[in-house]
Amino acid sequence: MIVNNIGAKYKLMAIEPHPDDVLSTNEVMTSADRAFRVLEEEIVSGRIPMGTKLGEESLASRFGISRGPLREALRRLEGRSLVVSAAHAGVRVVQLKTEDLIELYEVRESLEGLAVRLAAERGSDEEIRSLRAFVDSQAATRAPDDRDYSQGIGDEDFHYRIATVSGSKRLQNLLCGDLYSLIRLCRFRTWTIPGQKRSQEDHERIMQAIEERDGELADLLMRRHVAAARARFMTAEAASTKL
Repeated sequence: MIVNNIGAKYKLMAIEPHPDDVLSTNEVMTSADRAFRVLEEEIVSGRIPMGTKLGEESLASRFGISRGPLREALRRLEGRSLVVSAAHAGVRVVQLKTEDLIELYEVRESLEGLAVRLAAERGSDEEIRSLRAFVDSQAATRAPDDRDYSQGIGDEDFHYRIATVSGSKRLQNLLCGDLYSLIRLCRFRTWTIPGQKRSQEDHERIMQAIEERDGELADLLMRRHVAAARARFMTAEAASTKL
């Protein structure tokens, strides 16, 4: 199965230094921020597999920090539902089942549909022009391969931007905060599954609906967009179980 192949369950992993560890550290990025940022990216991308135990001693040594900042980073990861902690068992990367990921798609479908409806109805002209410029820049640089479709992080992410344009603080907290890392983890599983050209085309149609201030149509198109991604994931998951 796709999910189970990400890593052995409850595997204890000796984490080696990664090039991302030497990210530029400006004055406002604390050691806890840096550890959180690197670990989040490695968990989302699958470089640290699901079920992996995260040893404090090895991680503190890796990042060259004390256990205090490291524990802060781990607490933030737990807040994003990327790790779980238990007394006398330490911290492990979350172990998501196929059903968990499908449920996340279903939650995304509802929340992102509402977010794009609000963006179309409430977004300022300036915000929508900025979103259009972003969509155009993505289209100009997209790869021709139907299996290659990746989103950036934060403001480089179409879905993230829509949540911010919605004007709803609660939706932003969910889609850009509490659920964002899990959403990225979920999306990462489908970025190389055939059908990515359609996803890129969906963005253009959604953008047009936003520009026309048609919240109902934008909502419908976004729900279909997320549902199509869920269908691709389920098809790939079913195929992998036959191998």
